[in-house]
Amino acid sequence: MVLGRRFVLKHHFVGSPKPEDFDLVEEELPPLKDNEIQFRALFLSVDPYMRPYTARMTPPITMIGGAVGVVEKSKNPNFPVGCTIVHMAGWVERGVVNPDAKGVKKAVDMGSLSKSLLLGVCGMPGNTAYFGLKEICEAKSGDTVVVSGAAGAVGNLVGQIAKNMGCRVIGFAGTDEKCAWLKSIGFSEAFNYKKCGVAESLAKAAPDGVDCYFDNVGGEMSAAVMAAMNTRGRVAVCGAISHYNEVGGYSKVTDVLPLCVFKELKVEGFLVGRWADRWMEGVSAMAAMVMKGDIKVQETVMEGFEKMPQAFMGLFTGDNTGKMIVKA
Repeated sequence: MVLGRRFVLKHHFVGSPKPEDFDLVEEELPPLKDNEIQFRALFLSVDPYMRPYTARMTPPITMIGGAVGVVEKSKNPNFPVGCTIVHMAGWVERGVVNPDAKGVKKAVDMGSLSKSLLLGVCGMPGNTAYFGLKEICEAKSGDTVVVSGAAGAVGNLVGQIAKNMGCRVIGFAGTDEKCAWLKSIGFSEAFNYKKCGVAESLAKAAPDGVDCYFDNVGGEMSAAVMAAMNTRGRVAVCGAISHYNEVGGYSKVTDVLPLCVFKELKVEGFLVGRWADRWMEGVSAMAAMVMKGDIKVQETVMEGFEKMPQAFMGLFTGDNTGKMIVKA
């Protein structure tokens, strides 16, 4: 008998995620059917998108998310025992899946790099930064780029890619320590938004205006950045974490439509899945930048599968610098 564990989301979140929103379930795993595999998680990802995505679902459900794992048993010739996989089976420590049904892929060879990077710089966050900056912001050398949520999994990568492209990069984060780290990895300026106003900071750091804004936060911060943008500036709307835990609908903020009109701003929301057919292009490009030292990798790693809820909740209280990972 083989036992597996998974976290179940019992009900929809109300406000910020809480420990009581989850159950840790242990259960006997079924015998493998044709084409199925049994896997064990090595690293698991927690990401802010999980909060709004689950609002569309009907709990109780296995909590959603991506992970890197290893195949322990297999009845699928394409996934032999011992191979490393990347999957979207959720918060599962050990489980059984049909790779065709759960988006399971063989992991690319990471060489000397940690397999955890497949969930960060060489995975979804990395491709979000890479394609969002290049395809949506259309950043070019000499541009001034502003990044909100700059010390997060995506934001820090956006800033480093932009720096490597010859841009001036300004980041906003929530602690002095995070701001110091951002400057150490190449941000031209970094501001603690809890201590200084966004408009005043940009007046000092970007007196000639802002060309590109990579938005991970939303809310009044975004309105202030857009007010400082140049004519025909470009805004990539990646996330809106400032709204995710609001109860009773999203709060009203300053109307940015007049800015969009009179500054002729291009504002576009996006989901990284639109570049699924170019996925390996982004992974390869990001891995090459890491290997060359052009991107410095920062992870916040929690040890133990039981820490999944704690790691997830920490995303909304600023506990992570860079990518938050759970090592199973």
